[in-house]
Parts: sequence; C-alpha cells; structure tokens
Amino acid sequence: MHSLIHAKAMRAGQTPAEQSLWYQLRAHRFMGLKFKRQKPIGPYIVDFVCLERGMIIEVDGGQHGDHVAYDQRRDQWLASQGLTVLRFWNHDVLNRMDMVLERIRQAVEKPSSPAQPPSPPAPLP
Repeated sequence: MHSLIHAKAMRAGQTPAEQSLWYQLRAHRFMGLKFKRQKPIGPYIVDFVCLERGMIIEVDGGQHGDHVAYDQRRDQWLASQGLTVLRFWNHDVLNRMDMVLERIRQAVEKPSSPAQPPSPPAPLP
C-alpha cells in the first residue's frame, strides 16, 4: 500500500523530462504499446514500464551520478525478473527526443532474448 501511495505522489511530481517522455509514450502513441508510469515493481518504483515487452525506461537526472551502486543493484534485480532496463539522461530526453525514441524503438524491435543487462545512460555532456 505504501508503494502505491508513493507512486501516486511521484506521478504528480514528474520532472519536465519525465513529462516530455510520457507525452510520447502515453495512450499507445509509441508503436501502439501500452506504457505505465511510476509503477511499483517488487521493492522499486520504475519511471515507465511496458509490461507487454518487459521493458523499463528510466529517466535520470544528475543526482543519479551519486547513486551508481544503488542503480546497479536495482537494475540487476529488475533484470533478474526478466525485464530490460533502458536509461536516459534528462538532458537527452529534453534535447534529443528523436534519439531517445529511436533507441527505445530498436530495443522493442530486438528479437526476444533472455533479460538484457541495463543500458547505462551516456555520460553527461
């Protein structure tokens, strides 16, 4: 119950980058896929998930540079559940949306295989 309340609060307080990406993903706009936002999965709340494809999309700000070990443990746990994690920096979502959507499209179209290791976001500019 606690995680559902927390997830609801996170949905209400999305960052501009999360809002921008959510506009592209919501309502089956992206490749006809259903995405959910701020969804509890196990002990974590993920930014976006397409359960049909087992894909999680995380949008990271600069604070994630201080939480590398936590993010690695989290991503490993999610991968152990058969989920693929894609990570993007806020800057890329806000300024290079075409590139972000193309990477997501490529991951969606990749043939099914065992859980992929998470993709680290490119270094900050």
